[in-house]
Amino acid sequence: MKKLTTYGLGLVAGLAAIAATPAAYADDPQYFPMLVYRTGPYAPNGIPSANGMRDFYMLTNKRDGGVNGVEVAVEECETEYNTKIGVECYERLKGKHGGASLVNPYSTGITYQLIPKAPVDEVPILSMGYGRTAAADGRVFKWAFNFPTTYWSQASAFIRYVGEQEGGMENLNGKKIALVYHNSAYGKEPIATLEKLSGIHGYDLTTLAVDHPGQEQKATWLQIRRLRPDWIFLWGWGVMNQVAIQEAAAIKFPMDHFIGVWWSGSENDVIPAGDAAIGYKAGTFHSVGATAQVHKDILEHLYDGDVEEAKKNGFGEVLYNRGLVNAMLGIEAVRTAQAKYGNRRMTGAEVRWGLENLDVSEERLAELGFGDFTRPIKVTCEDHEGNGPVLIQQWDGEQWNLVSDWIPPIREVVRPMIEEAAAAFAAENNITPRDCSAES
Repeated sequence: MKKLTTYGLGLVAGLAAIAATPAAYADDPQYFPMLVYRTGPYAPNGIPSANGMRDFYMLTNKRDGGVNGVEVAVEECETEYNTKIGVECYERLKGKHGGASLVNPYSTGITYQLIPKAPVDEVPILSMGYGRTAAADGRVFKWAFNFPTTYWSQASAFIRYVGEQEGGMENLNGKKIALVYHNSAYGKEPIATLEKLSGIHGYDLTTLAVDHPGQEQKATWLQIRRLRPDWIFLWGWGVMNQVAIQEAAAIKFPMDHFIGVWWSGSENDVIPAGDAAIGYKAGTFHSVGATAQVHKDILEHLYDGDVEEAKKNGFGEVLYNRGLVNAMLGIEAVRTAQAKYGNRRMTGAEVRWGLENLDVSEERLAELGFGDFTRPIKVTCEDHEGNGPVLIQQWDGEQWNLVSDWIPPIREVVRPMIEEAAAAFAAENNITPRDCSAES
């Protein structure tokens, strides 16, 4: 049996006490199951991600008194980033404590497996910035959400960014772009978009798969050395990223022309390469560091001002921050649902409505302590992505820095692809797309 960890987040003080406390909740907590991977080859990335989510859930109880007075409860299950184990964890956790609010699979493979289960179990899926891109079409994927942006949008934003760096999109013609990707459903997500845009803009695309877990890449980089691409996109995870950056440095590829997906842009990915990683870039959809008010609130309410203790949990790192944003959006979906259904524990079906009607404004972000840390987000029945733009960050040897403004996706290309893929899924699975104009 996989390890389960239960947190009664509002009832004890201090992280050590939290970790050791058995299940202890109010009568009707708002329950968030957490599928985590604190062990296995992807643990260095999974740990700060999980800690960021946990800390925002804790902050919601300690700073805000829960969600309009409803306590937040969390239970973890260790997936090892393994799809089969992840589905088992979901089945074990989904019905506890009155039922799951939503599920964050934290794996594209697990997301694919849970999409058919969501409408049956009435547990919505929030695969924030990952998962099945076609789920952005809410007419077909009523129970799945991937806001604030998707892999296909990110791939198109990368192309737009490269076009800007080359002096205009017309200068992409004849350029060589290589995609080094994790040989999994996750890694294959951007290929169709990059191929489509290649046909439009005339760049030459080469795709190079790297098998799990990604430690052996010599043959891949020999091909890159022969190809001599102008730009490389890295679609990796875990140790694959570290190895790829080190291999790129070994062949003296210019790091400022090497861009990673937002899951290939953490401190864990660049620090092992030392100074050789300086200049490497990656996508993101939030700011960097620990400068937002929410970070100050976490230090005050959870760590008694002890910055060093907080840093042991990844405080301020890229993936910790992403966990904060993820948990915040889930909490705000509950709050949105409460505005319709009342200030009590929301069911999964009610949270689904909250996700679909989410509208987090600049003012609300500021109230939550996020300020300009991330962008406002508005979700609709038709659009479960929110059409979020992308930022580019760059490593300077000590920290990440933002080096671009918000880059909009090439929506005129991406959205029709999403709708086509969603329609194909609907046909294969006998789904009648919703008429969103009839939805209240």
